[in-house]
Amino acid sequence: MQDNCFGVWKMNEEILKIIREKGLLLEKEVFDLVSGISDVKGARDFLERVERFTGQKIITRAILGNNSELLEKTTGLLGEGKSVEILIKLGLRVEIKKERPAEGPVMKLAEECGVKYQVFYADTKPDKKLEVGDFVGNFKARYHQLQRILMQRSDLPNLLTINKISKDRQQLSIIGMVKEKRVTKNKNLILTLEDFTGEINILVKGDREEVFAAAQELQLDDVIAAKGSGNRDIMFTSNIYFPDAFVHEKARLDKDVCVAFISDIHCGSDRHLKKSMEKFLAWINSEDETARKISFIFFVGDNVDGVGIFPGQEKVLELKSMKEQYKLLASYLRRVPKRITMFMCPGQHDASRVAEPQPIIDRNYAPEIYELENLVLVTNPSLIKLSDGQKDFKILMYHGASIHTFINEIPELREMKAHKTPAKAVKHMLKRRHLSPTHSSAIYIPNSEKDPLVIQEVPDVLCTGEVHRLDIENYNGILIITGSCWQAQTPFEEKVGNIPNPGKLPVLNLKTRELKIYDFLDEEEVNKEYGK
Repeated sequence: MQDNCFGVWKMNEEILKIIREKGLLLEKEVFDLVSGISDVKGARDFLERVERFTGQKIITRAILGNNSELLEKTTGLLGEGKSVEILIKLGLRVEIKKERPAEGPVMKLAEECGVKYQVFYADTKPDKKLEVGDFVGNFKARYHQLQRILMQRSDLPNLLTINKISKDRQQLSIIGMVKEKRVTKNKNLILTLEDFTGEINILVKGDREEVFAAAQELQLDDVIAAKGSGNRDIMFTSNIYFPDAFVHEKARLDKDVCVAFISDIHCGSDRHLKKSMEKFLAWINSEDETARKISFIFFVGDNVDGVGIFPGQEKVLELKSMKEQYKLLASYLRRVPKRITMFMCPGQHDASRVAEPQPIIDRNYAPEIYELENLVLVTNPSLIKLSDGQKDFKILMYHGASIHTFINEIPELREMKAHKTPAKAVKHMLKRRHLSPTHSSAIYIPNSEKDPLVIQEVPDVLCTGEVHRLDIENYNGILIITGSCWQAQTPFEEKVGNIPNPGKLPVLNLKTRELKIYDFLDEEEVNKEYGK
């Protein structure tokens, strides 16, 4: 009897830990329901599924009652006794079908192609009053994460913390975060680096071209390693190292399947290209050989145009409410063949808070897309692993709010007007192993345990949206794809000189790694309706 009570107590403690980790609030009756699940993994799976399906952090009896179809899909997690009784007490009508296996919230088999997928994304805790300590904790967590990556290098002799640097000149290496950057009257650069123990100035001479170029592109809050000579007063730098990302062997799956990438559909905008989207939908349902091989589609944010995103937006909206916009989006997604699994993350225009990591799209504004069985809603950013036996293919999807800051702040990108070649900016995310390194380069929610914008695991593909231009780059074995758009040039884009490249669909074969670009732009639609 005592052992049984201890087991129940321990189970409840584990469930409370999961609830705290995920930032959830559960009504007592719902907590009793979760306590009836037979194991901790099942409880976690159930909570993750409820959160994803409802888009809510506060889980009440009423929410479950309004989403009984969710419970029908998850009854495989429930024990035969207590949990079923609790369901009945809650007044929920649930038909338990033992022949239907429970679907895992993270790993699932795409039945048509035989490829499994796993979704990894950061916890998106409910809003709370933020304090300075939260941001300090986020930067500490980031420093530790990137420090561990940099410490794997073998070319950092005599690696010291800053407080261990003596008064005597010596050869040394340090890892630090860029606090300040300034140019001297002799056109040299002085960087102030800090770690947990102190800070130090390092000098980069202008005649050291390679090192000086690396120092020029450094941004505030970058975490780097520096090698050189000096003492506690100043260090003369011979090399600068970024955390950097490498794929030493390009991943390939055995199965002959393809993935496609779409971003910035902007449903509801008066510049949304409906005819171009219709051409794509006709093709994806055709007998075209490549179309038939597509098993996954990644929708990388700004799926609708939104409401109140910028001043005067109502003047350029065809559909004036979010619900109407998502209803149009759902009408497109329903026509995608059911054999195709779709992943969709939000962007700044979607029904989700703007601060990153962004939660999944809010169910209240987009109820129709929650009805689609082959649509998986994910956060921004998210890492998707596609698995074929022992082989994994990793795709990191990030809408890309920070791209503009990279272009504006890095001289090389600014001078080449990299908005025309945005993949060159995305390359710097991989170089820094961070999606948005400089404070204020994108709005974010700090996390004191683990910075969710650190690229902890190197992907095989990094796909983004945001800039409305298709661009492709290969960086250290990693494929970068910045998405096209399905919107004609807006008045704002015309004002700032951004020329979109709409209607393009990149399709990647995961067996051969062949990349094809399909053009679905209806020129007549653009020329006639928008005067181009």
